[in-house]
Amino acid sequence: MTALSKTKRYQAYPEYKDSGVECVGSIPIHWMVTSLKRYTYVKGGFAFSSDLFGDVGKPIIRIGDIKQDGSISLESCKYVPEVVAENSQEYLVSNGQLLMAMTGATIGKAGIYSGEYPALVNQRVGRFEVYDDKLSYRFLWYVLKTLGYQEYIRLTAFGGAQPNISDTAMVAYDSAFPPLEEQTQIANFLDHETAKIDTLIEKQQQLIKLLKEKRQAVISHAVTKGLNPQAPMKDSGVEWLGEVPEHWDVGRLGYYSRVINGSTPSKVNLSYWDKKEVPWLSSGSVNQYNITTASDYISEKALKECSVELLPVGTLVMGMIGQGKTRGMSAITRIEATINQNLAAIIPDSRLDSEYGHLVLQAAYNEIRECARGGNQAALNCELISNFKVTIPPIDEQKQIVVDINTKLNRFDQIIKKTMDFVELSQERRTALISAAVTGKIDVRSWQAPTHQEQALEQTA
Repeated sequence: MTALSKTKRYQAYPEYKDSGVECVGSIPIHWMVTSLKRYTYVKGGFAFSSDLFGDVGKPIIRIGDIKQDGSISLESCKYVPEVVAENSQEYLVSNGQLLMAMTGATIGKAGIYSGEYPALVNQRVGRFEVYDDKLSYRFLWYVLKTLGYQEYIRLTAFGGAQPNISDTAMVAYDSAFPPLEEQTQIANFLDHETAKIDTLIEKQQQLIKLLKEKRQAVISHAVTKGLNPQAPMKDSGVEWLGEVPEHWDVGRLGYYSRVINGSTPSKVNLSYWDKKEVPWLSSGSVNQYNITTASDYISEKALKECSVELLPVGTLVMGMIGQGKTRGMSAITRIEATINQNLAAIIPDSRLDSEYGHLVLQAAYNEIRECARGGNQAALNCELISNFKVTIPPIDEQKQIVVDINTKLNRFDQIIKKTMDFVELSQERRTALISAAVTGKIDVRSWQAPTHQEQALEQTA
């Protein structure tokens, strides 16, 4: 039936029939196929005015509060006054209820509310209600997590950049349903098996976090202490640098480079954009680390007439605005390009190796972010970046540091990639296991929850 049912661990049912539903396939002979709406419906949330939002009262669950792991976090949620909540009882959600995003890039993302006290559901968040006792609520949860249902949501959603799905469409999905007792057994089995996979994934994600921290520490040590542990040291006079090798210089980044920013040629003037001649970078380009592709292209005419400059290969580019990770993040260009007004270009002179400069900026990421000014939208500017103090070893030593550190970073990156690949495979296996169980591809009717002793052995295996 499936790769899972062909293993010794999971057996198939003795007899199957065609479900008539492509994404479900064959199902056990005693199962039935029907629409979710036979057992459940979705109640959409309310469009609470943002003017009512505060820090106390009844919590409001918005799409962003539903996490990818299926949990619902109130850590960053908004609140409305209790008097508003009293008049909004039909939008309350209680512990154990299922919620799903009905719009946006994360449409179909589902979560289980586990809060001690009821909360309110905001607009475009749907709450699943079961009105037939022939459907296990926990079995429904796993149906919503199957590949088939998630693909159905994606294909059924309407709208372009902001896809949406209606409450009725969310339950118009045909799926397979065993008897209630079997649903409960399948849910028990999946609770146990997915918990084991989740524990394994969490451990791997902790390893990835640790590896990234060590990677950052290797960079920081190299650009502040150098490669020679016997080198005499001196006080740099800069808090984030501490003591540095005695023969190194410490100075303003702008003294060793030219720091400029760019602009966005007018979109109204089509002649600036109709000919795709000159690479142009926007803020997202810093996520490339090594910039090899442009965000867009402008014309030679725009290059001549607008406040943009063609930057040489090896220019350091830094994000200057935003609360997210982009502000202070840097990348190095591998192509000639222009930049927009939200990026700074750092063009090193002969005393600063661009590869070494990139390592310094990575090490100083948090300190650079702290330099940002502004209220709701903290921002860097070219002056702040120019005045930022960095270490400047002799140029030959800079190049030596680059070679040594890149070798070490490559080893870290290989381990991180292998670990991330393992996490991705584990997540795929989790989804495949859920899909196989709730569509009857594996028979878990005889499964029994392991004893505490058996669970201990599983964890140490």
